[in-house]
Amino acid sequence: MHARRIGAVAATAVALVAARDLVQKRHALLRNFPVVGHARYLLETIGPELRQYIVTSNEEERPFSRDQRSWIYASAKEENNYFGFGTEVDVEHVQGHAYLKQRTFAGALPDAHDPQAPLPSAKVLGGPRGRAKAFRPNSVVNISAMSFGSLSGAAITALNKGAALAGTMHNTGEGGLSPYHRNGGDIVLQIGTAYFGCRNEDGTFNLDKLKEVVAGAPVKALEIKLSQGAKPGLGGMLPGAKVTPEIAAIRGIPVGKDCASPSRHTAFGDVDSMLDFVELLAAETGLPVGVKSAVGEMGFWQELAALMERGDRGVDFVTIDGSEGGTGAAPRIFADSVSLPFRMGFSRVYGTFAELGLTDDLTFIGSGKLGLPENAAVAFALGADMVNVAREAMLSIGCIQSQKCHTDKCPTGIATQNAWLARGLDPASKSTRAAVYLRTLRKELTKVSSAVGVAHPSLITADDIEIMNGDYEARTLAGVYGYKDGWGELGPELAAEITALMTAKPVSDQAPTL
Repeated sequence: MHARRIGAVAATAVALVAARDLVQKRHALLRNFPVVGHARYLLETIGPELRQYIVTSNEEERPFSRDQRSWIYASAKEENNYFGFGTEVDVEHVQGHAYLKQRTFAGALPDAHDPQAPLPSAKVLGGPRGRAKAFRPNSVVNISAMSFGSLSGAAITALNKGAALAGTMHNTGEGGLSPYHRNGGDIVLQIGTAYFGCRNEDGTFNLDKLKEVVAGAPVKALEIKLSQGAKPGLGGMLPGAKVTPEIAAIRGIPVGKDCASPSRHTAFGDVDSMLDFVELLAAETGLPVGVKSAVGEMGFWQELAALMERGDRGVDFVTIDGSEGGTGAAPRIFADSVSLPFRMGFSRVYGTFAELGLTDDLTFIGSGKLGLPENAAVAFALGADMVNVAREAMLSIGCIQSQKCHTDKCPTGIATQNAWLARGLDPASKSTRAAVYLRTLRKELTKVSSAVGVAHPSLITADDIEIMNGDYEARTLAGVYGYKDGWGELGPELAAEITALMTAKPVSDQAPTL
């Protein structure tokens, strides 16, 4: 009797669905195939999950393949991140794969197996321009710009605590300095086109508010965001679903409405006035000041380098963001087809400064899928001094690449403002994972540098890596990207200095004096 009743209820429900499908006019498929047509929409909904876990191979997925994600997960959890039985890369046919050329002999090298070993920048940030608070970054790997709003408070807390544990810097993103950024990690404060956290009521820049923010937090540098790789020329976008009262208060914007940052700055309108703005910020705060940008037309960079050649004004660093970089929300056309990928864009910008002999006078930072050892090694060979990691850091604290960042329905509580979803992320345990991942990436870079026969990744040159075209042709990075002799390399003094830092024995290891 009970089973018969259940069957009757089920049959009634199916009949009601069928009747609705037959009379609705929105979906032709359901009018023609009532009830069963819903299977198509169900499969479409769970298609990404099916492809992620069942259909695709370990090297096929994008943005990050299963092998890449597995390496990050294992590294963050301090599990075995080695792979067995050989490479899964189709080395006989794949185009564009980078191979490092190991050396048989080498001089003094650091311990490549110590996860706690430091890996500082080869350059002093702000040193060439004499900034009052110039410093040598403790880590060549740092956490890239991701705003509170795009990420949850729990995720920002985990990343900042992880940065503190790993001795790295944490970029705030353009959303301003939130309470969640104040968990011990050194800060790079990003200033976007909307000037969140340092703006007047009309959205214009307010210097006094910036100085208040800098005075109340461990801010090590200022980064002026001109654009980012995933949506260059568009300005940031925070969907209204993520604009909670807390975020609205921090940013000074309406609750629940899409927050679209302007596409360009109002504090300056050309390269000349931008440099005036840079020097103003540096003079008022004492901090190194740089710019972050994707790479499109090269006129901007050529003018910037030409003005810096005079020596009276200049940026302390440039952060080059490749078009393969991530974002919380962007139109498909911008994510797929606007601005240059990292290697192409970075090499063009670096070459512009190299032509004028300026590369030792500023720090080059790369971002855009550089949180993997092989990609980072290529960036250093092209001339990067540091790399920023974003999505890789997210993966280290539990991101599963569900690609729901723009919906506020991130299942792991990272890219959401939904309190119920965010509560699933424990900042205490995830901060440890973030720190372990960051330290592991540094260790891998030290290992690969040692294989090449140098003491630091900044000493890897564009001739030490070849780009393969199947198994029948190869060209060095220098040849592929048109580098001249010495491009991508540190000057002799900087090279000698970082080699000495990396190979110096700890005091405890030195022989006692008699």
